[in-house]
Amino acid sequence: MHFTLAMAITSLQFFVAASPQRVKQGARGIAIPLSKRPPRVNANKSVNFEALDSHVASTRAKILRGLDSFEKNNGASHLPAVKRARKRASGGLPLDPFHFGNLWFGAVTVGTPPQIYTVAFDTGSSDFLLPGVDCGASCDGHALYDPASSLTSVNLDEPFVVGYESDHSAFGHQYKDNVTIVGLTATDQILNVASHYSEDFQTEWFTADGVMGMAFPSVSRYTQSPVFYTLITQGQTDEPVFAFNFADPQPELYLGGTNPDMYTGDFTYTQVTEVGYWRVNMENIVVNGEVCLTNVDSIIDTGSDLIHGSLDDVATFYELIGGVPVPGNHQFYAFRCDDIPSVSFTFGGTSFPISAGSLIFDHSKEDPSVCYGAIVARNEPYWVVGAVFFDNVYTVFDVANTRVGFATLA
Repeated sequence: MHFTLAMAITSLQFFVAASPQRVKQGARGIAIPLSKRPPRVNANKSVNFEALDSHVASTRAKILRGLDSFEKNNGASHLPAVKRARKRASGGLPLDPFHFGNLWFGAVTVGTPPQIYTVAFDTGSSDFLLPGVDCGASCDGHALYDPASSLTSVNLDEPFVVGYESDHSAFGHQYKDNVTIVGLTATDQILNVASHYSEDFQTEWFTADGVMGMAFPSVSRYTQSPVFYTLITQGQTDEPVFAFNFADPQPELYLGGTNPDMYTGDFTYTQVTEVGYWRVNMENIVVNGEVCLTNVDSIIDTGSDLIHGSLDDVATFYELIGGVPVPGNHQFYAFRCDDIPSVSFTFGGTSFPISAGSLIFDHSKEDPSVCYGAIVARNEPYWVVGAVFFDNVYTVFDVANTRVGFATLA
């Protein structure tokens, strides 16, 4: 019998409902090394707020696009309060950083014979995007997917469009091909192959070639199976979990288990409140020992550089530490570097501190005593918890039990 994605998800959820699983800590897996992209700065090393604005806008649009897809796929809103404008193995993979925050990417291969591409591993989206050979100048500097060079490539004769507000960040056509991540192969995986990339994907800001979405299928624009789900349904992983370590010196994505060398103690889990995004309840935010905010609706997003909060929440946060909006860029805040607050986020009853270094994304070049905060404001009621937080914890995403777990870094 052919084991489809829908059957896999249904059977996993039924099993969890009957008997919640305990993830075997340290279960055998495959490690994928990660790397970090360069910072969004001007030639004189000052903060490029225009580039940061673009990143914040792109993150917002990405989430809204997924919310629209969820509503189209399910007939109901994922975040009803949001009013949006519609314009068999396992192990670890090293990651490379992609800063401003810390967008991380690693290597995968696609096709037969296999060709190497770097992709950002993004829990804030679900689809798999690569640039194609007919992309032209907008994809300069990226490794390009050529379906004619792969014996296993199949043209689905279907277009795709990834739209951010009125802009098309990428568009092209859909294909099927084999995708391999450190020995785990997703056969007949759907790829969105771009014939155009917008400025957001140009190599100055986006070092990776493409994006591998790792959220749930219900936020896929075209109801596609995310790569990790394909690996699950095809029996490629020991366990339906993946985990990230973003901390130096060995950042990695771990598929099919957790890497016991990367963390200490037990995991603290928080349940996904609605399957779509990795959306959870952050119980509180504590600043200098004082509870600042409670019951914060949060999306856990490895594809976002910074931490994005609602306008009022972020204003409340910075008011406690004497922060002020950056002139001309009011979604960003500045505060004195000699008065960095103690901040922690609480999930599942456990508080996880955010280091002083993580709370700062840069210093003012005009006045080095002024720091710019890595928590930024957005005009939505939910938070997006990005890579700034992941620098401080080991994070596991448990597909079968629809939950996210955090542990102390080793």
